[in-house]
Amino acid sequence: MRIDVGRAEGNVLDEDPKIVVEKFLAALEAAGADEKTVKSYRAALYDFFQFVGWKKLKDIGYEDVARWRLERLRHGFPNAKYGDRRSRQVTLYYYTLFLRRFFEWCGLQIRMPKVRKPRRREPETLRPEEIAKLFDAARDRLDLLILALLLETGLRAKELLSLTFGDIDLTNREIRVRHAKFGEERTVFIGPLTYQLLSMEIAERRPNPSDRVVPLSYSGLYKRLKSLARRAGVDPSKVRPHIFRHTFATEALRKGLSIIALQKILGHRDIKTTEIYLHLLKEDVKRQYLQIFSSIPSPMLVSPQQFAPVHNPAPQPLVPTYPIATGTPISGVHNVGSMNSKTCPVCGARIPTNSSVCPVCGASV
Repeated sequence: MRIDVGRAEGNVLDEDPKIVVEKFLAALEAAGADEKTVKSYRAALYDFFQFVGWKKLKDIGYEDVARWRLERLRHGFPNAKYGDRRSRQVTLYYYTLFLRRFFEWCGLQIRMPKVRKPRRREPETLRPEEIAKLFDAARDRLDLLILALLLETGLRAKELLSLTFGDIDLTNREIRVRHAKFGEERTVFIGPLTYQLLSMEIAERRPNPSDRVVPLSYSGLYKRLKSLARRAGVDPSKVRPHIFRHTFATEALRKGLSIIALQKILGHRDIKTTEIYLHLLKEDVKRQYLQIFSSIPSPMLVSPQQFAPVHNPAPQPLVPTYPIATGTPISGVHNVGSMNSKTCPVCGARIPTNSSVCPVCGASV
C-alpha cells in the first residue's frame, strides 16, 4: 500500500541527512503508517546512508544507488536473518521502493536502478497427521488453545498475542481483532475446539476483560511452538505461526469457503494475496482427476511396434474405443474426417497435408 506523505517542506538537500531521514519517518507515521512499516523504511534508509557515509542529499547520485544495489546483491545485508540470494533480492526490491519514495519526498530526481522481485513461493502448510501429532504433544491447555486459535481463525502472531478476553464474544462465536495489519479491525469466528477451550478458560480463570488470552511475548510463542514440534516429532522449521495461517486458509477453501469470505477473515486488502492459496489445491484437483479417470483404460492408438517403418501395403485398421462422456467411441487415425489430408504411399493411411512422416507406419512422405 502506498502511503501519501506529500513533499518535504523547504529545501532539505543541504540539511544533515540523519535529520532529514527522521523528518521523513515522522511524516510517514503521521500519514498513517503502522509501526512495522516505519521500522522497515528506517532499516532501508539507514542501510543506504551508512553505505554512502551519510552524504548530504545534494551530493547523492545514480552511481551511489547503483553501487549500493550491486554490493547488497553480491554480499547481502549486514546482520541479515537469511543469507540466500533470493532473500537478498526480496529485501533489496522493497528497500529500493522505500528509497525511491524517500527521494520523491525530498524532491531529489534520481533514476533508480530496477531490482526484479522474485516470484512468490507457494505457502507451506501442515499435513493432517502433523496437526494430530502437535495436539497429542500438547502439555497443557495453553498449548491446546494456541493450536486451536491459530488453526481455526487464521490469526497472525501479533493479532493472537494482542487478543484480550474483552475481544471474545462466546455467545455469537466471534472474536474482534483490534490490532490487525494496517490498523484495521475485523472479525473472525470461533470454531468448535476454540469454543470449548475458551469456555473452560473463562470458567476457571474468570479473567478481566483486559487480560490477554495468550500471555506470551512473540519470542515466547515462537519457542513454545518449536518445543511442541520437537516433542511431536514434527519438523520444527514447519511449525511457525504463519504456517498455521496458511494451513487454515487452505483447509477453509478445501471445505468450501468462498475466496471472498476467506479474504475478509484473513484481513487481506487485495484478493490477489488470498488467491495464492488456490494454487495449493492443485493436489486436490489431481486427486479428483485420477479418481475419475483411473477406471478408464488409456487409449492406445498406435502400438510401439507400429512406430518402426513397415512395408505392409495392407495394415489392419486402428479403431480404438475410448469411453468419453457420451459413451461413444472416437475415430481412429484412419478416420480423419473432413480435415485436409493426403494418402501415405506405403500403407495407404490418410495423413495431414503438412505432415512429412506417416504417423502409422513411420514412412517419409
